[in-house]
Amino acid sequence: MASNTFTMKLFSLLISSFAMMQMTMAGDPDVLTDFIVPPNVTDVDGTFFTFTGLRELYRGGPSTTLQVSKVSLAEFPALNGQSVSYAILGYPAGTTNPPHTHPRATELLFVVLGTLQVGFVDTTNKLFNQTLQTGDIFVFPKGLVHFQYNAYANQHAVAITAFGSANAGTFSIPNTLFTTGIDDVVLAKSFKTNTATIEALKAGLAPPKP
Repeated sequence: MASNTFTMKLFSLLISSFAMMQMTMAGDPDVLTDFIVPPNVTDVDGTFFTFTGLRELYRGGPSTTLQVSKVSLAEFPALNGQSVSYAILGYPAGTTNPPHTHPRATELLFVVLGTLQVGFVDTTNKLFNQTLQTGDIFVFPKGLVHFQYNAYANQHAVAITAFGSANAGTFSIPNTLFTTGIDDVVLAKSFKTNTATIEALKAGLAPPKP
């Protein structure tokens, strides 16, 4: 039984890696060199192509809030021009990754622990949702609004997500609408509500005071 479980996880990892390689073929513009070295780097060896920022991941146990550990161009300069990036997401029980978009990349999500409810909305406003089990993979098409939710009350979930861009970008729908200074009247009219409701939403999304 343990052997079958290991084989299934290995197969899922191979599928994820193959799909990620396919995504790199249709991502960022091609470069004219094997790789891009930052202007301030003069000597390149294997260290340049190695990212060690995930070594401490979960070593202290699961967090109590959504945890997103990115491996994108900002964190790993060797990704420049390679049309791929990664993120590890930890979902404590009952937490959600709110509706958001990635304007520059398709996202491929692989559940490695637990169960997640996921979905995206296309440009006709049709919702495509699914409940994912450990070992499942789900694709979020480029630029479309999507979400993930751990509905369980006592079970942590973890997912690995790959992007077809070294810098996918993220627009959080709640934060973009309610924390960027858009006038309360504009939002109230857009959502067919009143400014008091808009102010309450903005207050709920405001960062906690130190």
